[in-house]
Amino acid sequence: MASPGSGFWSFGSENGSGDSDNPGTARAWCQVAQKFTGGIGNKLCALLYGDAEKPAESGGSQPPRVVARKAACACDQKPCSCPKADVNYGFLHATDLLPACDGERPTLAFLQDVMNILLQYVVKSFDRSTKVIDFHYPNELLQEYNWELADQPQNLEEILMHCQTTLKYAIKTGHPRYFNQLSTGLDMVGLAADWLTSTANTNMFTYEIAPVFVLLEYVTLKKMREIIGWPGGSGDGIFSPGGAISNMYAMMIARFKMFPEVKEKGMAAVPRLIAFTSEHSHFSLKKGAAALGIGTDSVILIKCDERGKMIPSDLERRILEAKQKGFVPFLVSATAGTTVYGAFDPLLAVADICKKYKIWMHVDAAWGGGLLMSRKHKWNLSGVERANSVTWNPHKMMGVPLQCSALLVREEGLMQNCNQMHASYLFQQDKHYDLSYDTGDKALQCGRHVDVFKLWLMWRAKGTTGFEAHVDKCLELAEYLYNIIKNREGYEMVFDGKPQHTNVCFWYIPPSLRTLEDNEERVSRLSPLSPLTICPPHRL
Repeated sequence: MASPGSGFWSFGSENGSGDSDNPGTARAWCQVAQKFTGGIGNKLCALLYGDAEKPAESGGSQPPRVVARKAACACDQKPCSCPKADVNYGFLHATDLLPACDGERPTLAFLQDVMNILLQYVVKSFDRSTKVIDFHYPNELLQEYNWELADQPQNLEEILMHCQTTLKYAIKTGHPRYFNQLSTGLDMVGLAADWLTSTANTNMFTYEIAPVFVLLEYVTLKKMREIIGWPGGSGDGIFSPGGAISNMYAMMIARFKMFPEVKEKGMAAVPRLIAFTSEHSHFSLKKGAAALGIGTDSVILIKCDERGKMIPSDLERRILEAKQKGFVPFLVSATAGTTVYGAFDPLLAVADICKKYKIWMHVDAAWGGGLLMSRKHKWNLSGVERANSVTWNPHKMMGVPLQCSALLVREEGLMQNCNQMHASYLFQQDKHYDLSYDTGDKALQCGRHVDVFKLWLMWRAKGTTGFEAHVDKCLELAEYLYNIIKNREGYEMVFDGKPQHTNVCFWYIPPSLRTLEDNEERVSRLSPLSPLTICPPHRL
């Protein structure tokens, strides 16, 4: 993964080939596909490695033509032995699919062909001989294909071609040689869960519309709070659209806790509020302050040591300065796993300061929260149990498909009181079940995507021990990479010592600069040549 703006890309195959030439790999993936997909897997393997014509990976501006295929019939006997009629997608449109009358047969055929396209992409994503990306510049893609939206509908053959084209130029984030921001591979169970939630196509605001998903969110958030260290998993929480929104939730709830009147009267009714976070923290803290009307100038950045950790003495000094000016410190956001260095702020010291000055303590563990799953490495978050709120993104360190971010709050009921609007037309009070399971009124959103099922299903598939093994292996690889490059000629570590997380930060020094003294001139010449690179060894 490269730091923002570094322009670093990884293009998997050394020979640039888009097809697998490794029969062993082909057979292994065919066996997997056949085991889990039956007939679809057989067809896929024939398409990829058998007698069927392979789709072209490159060359030409048009993807392979989708041919007419045999489809299931629509008789009353399931399954049946009726002859399968040809489905010519060139004469079919979306209006011919379910819920259209007699739409079952073309729908089954169409969705099975979409599944074939997806399975082919999955297989190739894990094939080291394929490219990570068939990269084209934006103007090239815009000129090569017509992406414009039209008034008239296209037929299903063209729709399938769009699916193929989109994946042809997509980044294979599950590729073994993919190194870039955020994505942590492609977990098969998580992928299956995503397909299921899209099929269910429901909403997370009430129990009546999403009974199982609401219960799974309840038990999963409770488990996460137990792991944080709150007694009995008590408290509250919600899955939100990413860590930035989770951090903004924390800021919003902290403000409401101190000044509940802000909900009705707005910022004009409260004094100047000040939040504190480290100079290495995520930009979302300032973005949240801007969105909430607190203002970016009201977010004070605290100095860090050479390893990127917040300096507690500077935090206390800045809190006292703010109070002397008549401002009201209301939140300290400590970071557990900074974006660049992977640093963990000293949470115990921060907790002591927050307790002393009665300030809400938030821990942004979007990146580092996954270490709580490891008995060996969770010490990095010692003191997190004293926080009032915690952001934890399983879609990062734990490898859950995007997006999956949780905000955990220690005080039960506070989130509900902060956000609820008592919309009686949706959150009726005369339902015949426990209304605490209607979670929509404590969210900023009304409609909310089902993000929990990916995490829950992966947790059931891996167990806590499986996530622990994953985390331990990642940090083991980080230390391995550090040991390899720390004394290698042409490389310099950004800071001394083993990495705290999987972030291994180093400079590559070109031969022409290795004899220069370590001064401003050297840095100015090095910076445009060797951007700071963060290499996540969990992708090695």
